[in-house]
Amino acid sequence: MGSLFRSEEMTLCQLFLQSEAAYACVSELGELGLVQFRDLNPDVNAFQRKFVNEVRRCDEMERKLRFLEKEIKKDGTPMLDIGDNPEAPQPREMIDLEATFEKLENELKEVNTNAEALKKTYLELTELKHILRKTQAFFDEQEHARTADVELMQRQLVASDLSGPASMKLGFVAGVVLRERLPSFERMLWRVCRGNVFLRQAPVDTALEDPVTGDQVYKSVFIIFFQGEQLKTKVKKICEGFRATLYPCPETPADRREMSIGVMTRIEDLNTVLGQTQDHRHRVLVAAAKNIKNWFVKVRKIKAIYHTLNLLNLDVTQKCLIAECWCAVSDLDKIQLALRRGTERSGSSVPSILNRMETKETPPTYNRTNKFTKGFQNIVDAYGVASYREVNPAPFTVITFPFLFAVMFGDAGHGTIMFLFALWMVLKEKGLMAQKTDNEIWNTIFGGRYIVLLMGAFSIYTGLIYNDTFSKSLNLFGSSWMVPKKEMYHQHEQLDPVNNYVGVPYPFGLDPVWQLSGNKIPFTNSYKMKVSIVLGVMQMMFGVFLSLWNHKFFHNSLNIFCEFIPQLIFLCSIFGYLVVTIFVKWTINFGHDTYCAPSLLIMLINMFLFSYTTTPCYQAPFYSGQKGLQSFLVVLALICIPWILLVKPLYLRHKHNKGQRRVAANSAKANADDSAAHGAGGAGTSHGGHGGHGSGEFDFGEAFIHQTIHTIEYCLGSVSHTASYLRLWALSLAHAQLSEVLWSMVLQIGLRNTQWWGSIVLYLTFAFWATLTVAVLLIMEGLSAFLHALRLHWVEFQSKFYVGEGYKFAPFSFDTILESSASED
Repeated sequence: MGSLFRSEEMTLCQLFLQSEAAYACVSELGELGLVQFRDLNPDVNAFQRKFVNEVRRCDEMERKLRFLEKEIKKDGTPMLDIGDNPEAPQPREMIDLEATFEKLENELKEVNTNAEALKKTYLELTELKHILRKTQAFFDEQEHARTADVELMQRQLVASDLSGPASMKLGFVAGVVLRERLPSFERMLWRVCRGNVFLRQAPVDTALEDPVTGDQVYKSVFIIFFQGEQLKTKVKKICEGFRATLYPCPETPADRREMSIGVMTRIEDLNTVLGQTQDHRHRVLVAAAKNIKNWFVKVRKIKAIYHTLNLLNLDVTQKCLIAECWCAVSDLDKIQLALRRGTERSGSSVPSILNRMETKETPPTYNRTNKFTKGFQNIVDAYGVASYREVNPAPFTVITFPFLFAVMFGDAGHGTIMFLFALWMVLKEKGLMAQKTDNEIWNTIFGGRYIVLLMGAFSIYTGLIYNDTFSKSLNLFGSSWMVPKKEMYHQHEQLDPVNNYVGVPYPFGLDPVWQLSGNKIPFTNSYKMKVSIVLGVMQMMFGVFLSLWNHKFFHNSLNIFCEFIPQLIFLCSIFGYLVVTIFVKWTINFGHDTYCAPSLLIMLINMFLFSYTTTPCYQAPFYSGQKGLQSFLVVLALICIPWILLVKPLYLRHKHNKGQRRVAANSAKANADDSAAHGAGGAGTSHGGHGGHGSGEFDFGEAFIHQTIHTIEYCLGSVSHTASYLRLWALSLAHAQLSEVLWSMVLQIGLRNTQWWGSIVLYLTFAFWATLTVAVLLIMEGLSAFLHALRLHWVEFQSKFYVGEGYKFAPFSFDTILESSASED
């Protein structure tokens, strides 16, 4: 039975399914989502498996559904999602679904083809309409006002040798071209024809729809005058190269008017037909949009079932499918019930059989989570999935992670903003989840909304402890320090604890008087550094005790004696003692001579150097028996190093050698018995050989190297990890200083202005200050503190007990499959 602190107990099961009931049973297991199937055909190609044709049919149905979805989105029709989760259809229903999708696809393709042809014709008629309208204006200009350009061109054509006297009549072509291509088109005509053509153009006022892409394009009408067949050929080649469309244009005004009337009539008829076509297409898409979400779910469930069935083996009779699967022991009853339901649904008379198997394989790690703990479990799993049944750090991370973040973030004002933002995400989570955005940053933040909520709540708490709200202190209970009236106007005043302290400490957090003091930073730095060390040693020591929990659970008494006990003694002898001296120093009043207050850093260094002196005074012992106790603790810590390094591999070698001697003695006795029995020694020889094989599995050199690495990692890591916890102080200092800089250098400019325009200045400075606060302090500093909190948990804390060499339980679940498919879409 699993618990919150340890993964579920898993078992490997063998499942016998009748062929006619296999589909329904796997469907029920997919709805349940508690079984991880193993591939029993690892050497079989994916295209050679039994149900590959069904999988291909599902792929084809998915392709048709994606085509329908694309057309629905293009049409702007809303797809109805009522939130239903339909069951997987029966195999015989696949034929009906395939027929429905085939009919819809063919109908839509036919409608699209007809609509595209109609739009193409409509575009051609529209372009012809504009050509007739624009060219009529060109010809009117030619008839009533012979322009100098036309006369000049005629003179040039007469003077040229390109044509004989019989071909003095001008020819022309008319068409349309994309407006952005017109300048290049005009230059090409001029260069190729050497200026022997005359081009007139006019833009089409309205945008035209491209029948293929559906985009709106802008075009221009042009008419080109030339003389001779050679120029005509060149002009048409250039038009073809620039993808200009040429249209026939009558020469006489009467013919142009007659053609224009015919074109307008055809355009009106086409509008009617296009409208009917679009209405029919819209009706088809609306009908499809009502069911497409459910169709996707059904097809994906069918595909998942057949993909899972491909993992199973057929027995020799070809009537039974055999599966192997991992599942939690506590879920066996639910799985049996699901198999019974599947058998009843299929109408099979033979029940499915579920047998537990004995195996030496390492089971997958299965930690049950809910929407609150899922984010914290993901933080742990991102470093490494827990080994099977070892202690799960996630429940402890629920508290320690946001707390250590808050120690670094430590501002009640910024924490309130973060808390309110996360609270909004939590309260609106159903609506926000339904939106299903593709923004990865937003999805990451929303997925960790409960983490952000706790980070904000703990930041408010630590901010009140630091008495830091937007870099200012709150005087909620009244300061415990008094300034006499006669000294209130002094620029600098040192407060005496004897005369200026009321004798009762500030009820909660730091006294607000420190906000005004000149030694605020030295005091808060000293306080936060010591708190960082205390919290770090406590968390590391807790990690060591969690390793004891692991050793006891796995009945590993050797590790308790050879690792847990010396590790705990080593940590307590050095850093546990340091924590005790921190509290002792806090209880002693050095107000009479602050210079002689002991330096704990120098004390710790001298402790390992066995160096003790009374000068200068801050290096002198500050309690009796300090020298003897510290020397004892150092020797004790040094003894723990060979204890961790040597005892375990030496004991394992002794145990191995003892086993070998026992095997040798048994073998000799068996040989003696064989000699006496004249040939009855086959079993004895076999037994001896088996024992020899088992004894060869131990390698002292490998065990010693492994233990050496473990010893170095722990002993040096204890020192470096303790120093690493000083990041709690460093980031807290950086956050406080940045917050104070933003207040004094930005917002205070608006607060100091007392003129009539001060409100405008305050408005502008507040906007700038608020933007920087959110961007720099909440987002950038928040992300920095988040990453450092990750490091402290992954390395400093989990290295004391967490192996993290497991693999995650991945059950066959329709919910998981549909979620991943939705994210890909």
